[in-house]
Amino acid sequence: MDTKVWQERMAQATLWVREAGARIRKSMENPLHVETKSNANDLVTNMDKETEQFFVSRIQSHYPEHYILGEEGFGDQLETIEGTVWIIDPIDGTMNFVHQKRHFTISLGVYHDGVGMFGLVYDVMADDLYAAFNGEGATLNNAPLMGVNDADLHTAIVGLNANWLTTNEHMPADALHFLVQKARGVRSYGSAALEIVYVAAGFLDAYATMRLSPWDYAGGLIIAKEAGAVGTTLQGEPLNLLHKQSVLIATPKVHKEIVERLHGASS
Repeated sequence: MDTKVWQERMAQATLWVREAGARIRKSMENPLHVETKSNANDLVTNMDKETEQFFVSRIQSHYPEHYILGEEGFGDQLETIEGTVWIIDPIDGTMNFVHQKRHFTISLGVYHDGVGMFGLVYDVMADDLYAAFNGEGATLNNAPLMGVNDADLHTAIVGLNANWLTTNEHMPADALHFLVQKARGVRSYGSAALEIVYVAAGFLDAYATMRLSPWDYAGGLIIAKEAGAVGTTLQGEPLNLLHKQSVLIATPKVHKEIVERLHGASS
């Protein structure tokens, strides 16, 4: 790995992320065009599409040999994670963007042959940039994150969408009830990328979900791992950057406790 080359790429990506964030903030002065995708709660706006196109045009111009995997489909159709792949969620937390105008992020993870080289998650309205470079730790606004806490589950704050505590097609409705019962507290912020970097920053001790796309967690996963967290499926298996799957990002002790509890429940 040519460290200098990758650091230059991260510096360039950081400029793009901040520019894209400024464009999104500026767009709030104008009417927002909102559409639905898979269901009435799966929202996409003109700014989701325009922001992804912004990244795609710049990546293709600067790095034409690289691949792009983006939520809105303006990148490549990939069957492998080989080579250099930029994984982008132009606005993670679109429902928050539409309804609250806060608690949404730009998420970007760059991988080379499946290895996370650097990750950026930008909380657009708070102007908070979470970042990590392979092997060099994680930062928040250029200040080092000191590493995750490693409390037990009974003293943990867990990020969990309440929808996963009801009947669903991915897991028995009561499978995650123990998290609510045993954890000190449960929170939901409406942006997977934000909740993942909150684990890295120590604001949460775990984030769990039954169904997530790669662009939702690709950037945050690199940041969380560099801060000392563990990222797998809920079953403790490696994450696949080409498919939707369950995701668990947590401090090591809490991660182990959750996976063991779920494994015992399914065996």
